[in-house]
Amino acid sequence: MGNMRAHYLQHVPFEGLGSIVPWLEIAGHTATSTRFFDSEKLPDIKTIDVLIVMGGSMSVNDEDKFPWLISEKKFIYQAVTSAKPVLGICLGAQLIASAVGARVYPSPVKEIGWFPIYGLPSNDHAVFSFPPKAEVFHWHGETFDLPSGSTCLARSDACANQAFQMGNSVIGLQFHLETTPQAALDIVSNCRDELISSPWIQTEKEIMSADPDKYQSINRIMGTVLSYLLGNNR
Repeated sequence: MGNMRAHYLQHVPFEGLGSIVPWLEIAGHTATSTRFFDSEKLPDIKTIDVLIVMGGSMSVNDEDKFPWLISEKKFIYQAVTSAKPVLGICLGAQLIASAVGARVYPSPVKEIGWFPIYGLPSNDHAVFSFPPKAEVFHWHGETFDLPSGSTCLARSDACANQAFQMGNSVIGLQFHLETTPQAALDIVSNCRDELISSPWIQTEKEIMSADPDKYQSINRIMGTVLSYLLGNNR
């Protein structure tokens, strides 16, 4: 794969790359970032090889409050249409969907905590395949329509569209596979007010008592997603 410059877009200070950092380091890739909360500017699209769009507490529809969303969506659209590997996580997946013209809107239920996703079987060998069932970390209140021409890769009991793929270079994940114990602590500490009792929202205690194996399991799946995206495009 050689050295690739992976650029990530970060929306809030408490949602960083998590387990993606060691994966990129071991693979020999460099990581640069645009932190919108620090008013940082986007790079020239030609200078990056891979785009990773992280999560955040805002909505893709909050352009009045966060005007940088407009230029960010254009940048994502450029990355998608230039066939660079693009990975979107949670808000990041919603931003990809929005950038290519799909609708993003409040989900009937918020999904917060450790809940299973179900990989959807596909006869298409060109698409990424998730395990038939995997318990993963969620923190989302919105959902998206599948972008035109994309394939749905996973669903959960609370949310029909959990992951999608466009071509062989773009994957959007509604859920978090990069979460480490520290990352879970960071998001709980900053978004505790969202933990309102509901069938699809776990308590802080439930979220924080997750076994280390759970984190290792999701981080491993994240590694396979990254290997797929970066391996396919070299």
